[in-house]
Formats: sequence, structure tokens, C-alpha cells
Amino acid sequence: MSFVHGIAAGVAFFLTLAPLISRADDLPSWNDGATKQAIVDFVARVSSEGGDHFVDPAERVAVFDNDGTLWGEQPMYVQLAFVLDRIKSLAPQHPDWKDAEPFKSVLAGDISGLASSGERGLMQLVGATHAGMTSDEFAKIASDWITTAKHPKTGKLYTSMVYQPMLELISYLKANGFEVFIVSGGGIEFMRPWVEQVYGIPPQNVVGSSIKSKYEVNDGKPEIVRLPEIDFVDDGSGKPIGVYTHIGRRPIAAFGNSDGDFQMLEWATSSGGSSFAMIVHHDDADREFAYDRESNFGRLDKGLTEGPKHGWTIVSMKTDWKQIYPE
Repeated sequence: MSFVHGIAAGVAFFLTLAPLISRADDLPSWNDGATKQAIVDFVARVSSEGGDHFVDPAERVAVFDNDGTLWGEQPMYVQLAFVLDRIKSLAPQHPDWKDAEPFKSVLAGDISGLASSGERGLMQLVGATHAGMTSDEFAKIASDWITTAKHPKTGKLYTSMVYQPMLELISYLKANGFEVFIVSGGGIEFMRPWVEQVYGIPPQNVVGSSIKSKYEVNDGKPEIVRLPEIDFVDDGSGKPIGVYTHIGRRPIAAFGNSDGDFQMLEWATSSGGSSFAMIVHHDDADREFAYDRESNFGRLDKGLTEGPKHGWTIVSMKTDWKQIYPE
């Protein structure tokens, strides 16, 4: 072989390796192994034009749960922490709360008492903290809170405790023609003010639980006023309904961490075409938290048992992730 031919062959060989090198570099916080390879293989299949499993970019929809999938949910959901803080800040305006449940338990820091109030008590708290104001007023309240609120264990801002591997995965999917949505049991109006800055996902790509609202014109100014009534709960079987209603396409990729995400993953992988589902298993007590079947928040029982039978990928935070949070 001549020198020129040798150089040409070397360049050609390098070019065949370049896409693999690039793909690996796109997910630097993921350890090499079956989980990372499953992600890369799926994306390659659906984005390789001319291939048997190619999916048109318009149909490359990926949905992500938020709590426990993109950021932490222990020792309680972030939005619940927001509710509790709001109750404490509003308490001086409501002296009767000190003797009325569930407000009494919140003000006393009695979590067991709060839990005993059940769903009805939680709805009272949501009504008191999320309603009786315009949509713009609530967006500012939520945005102001999330910029300063800190995790009770680490003392870090909640927004700094998002999962670095999942941020990389979102970027990786978007770079390969996917449109990415958040589909969360959390409040849609609570998330929309800050998700673009934190995740790079625009507010119109958020699906979540919501309360009822109405349109009013006050002093000549049109406003959306929030009402103390639940409109839609985007959890469990509500998640595929939320996706169908808000997005209008069945996802081909779905990511969650709890049994509340099961139906969303089940629906996304039942079309008969190319699809991918992944469950984040919190099994790293040293770097984050370890919990699954018995947890009050983010319980993962059915998904842990049934997920592998469906061909879903189970992510071990302990072994699959080089790092948890952004550095």
C-alpha cells in the first residue's frame, strides 16, 4: 500500500469511528454498559434514515416524568415543600389556621398529622396556596420561590440538584431530532415558570396536574383567575390522558421512576413500532437516596417487577451514573 493510500485508509477508518466517539461523548456522566448502550442503540435505530426502524422527526416524541426522574423527590416532593412554605408565610393572615387541620399540623411541623389528613387535607392546602390569584401572580410566586428554596438535607438550591445524566439525555435526544416534554404529577403552573431555565424545555412542553381557572376582566384588564378546585390530576392513568390531550401524539420514548409513571411507559411502548422506556431506580444511598417499594414518595414496586418483562430499561443510579448532580 502506498503512503497516500495508507493515509486515505486511516482517514476513512477514523471517520467510521467518529460517530461512535461523538455518541459516547454526548453522555459523559453515564458509565459504559448495557444501559447506556440501550439508549444509544435506540436513538441510532430511529434516527438512521433508510433503516428499517427509522421514525420521522415529527413523530420522535419523548416524555419525562419530573419528580424523581429529572430531580429529587426525597424527603418530600419539591412542590409539597413549596406548599408548606406558603402556608407558613400566609399564616399571619389566617389566625384560625393554628386550630384547624391540616393547617395546624403544617404550622406545628407535624408531618404525621399532615399525612393523616389524607387527600382531602392536601386539596385544602393546595386551594389555600395555589388559588385566589391571577395566573401571572402565581407564576411570579412560584418563580421567586424556586430561585431561593433549598433542600433540607444538602442546603443546596433545588434547581442545582437536578440529575446531570438526565440533562445530558435530554440534550442528546434533542440533538437527534426528538421533541422533549415533561409529563409530571406536579402542577403544570408550578413548573412552567422555571423549566426552560433549568432543563432547557419550553413551558409549552409541560404537561401536569392543574386546578380550575376562569377568565375575568377587572378594571379593563383581562386576567386568568385561579380557583380552589382540582381540574386534572396527571398521575397514573392520567398521564397517558394528559399526553393525548396536550401533545396529540403517542411518545416513542418515555422516562419515569415510579409506579405513577407505569401507564405512561406502558402506553408509549404498546404501539408495535420502535419504542423505548426507562425507569430510574434510586439505589444510591451514599450520593442521593435509596428507596423503592415501600417509599411514601416515588414508590416503585410494580414497575420494578413488571418493567423488565415489558423490555423496559432499569437504570441503577449507583452503577450507571458517574455523577448525580451538575458540578
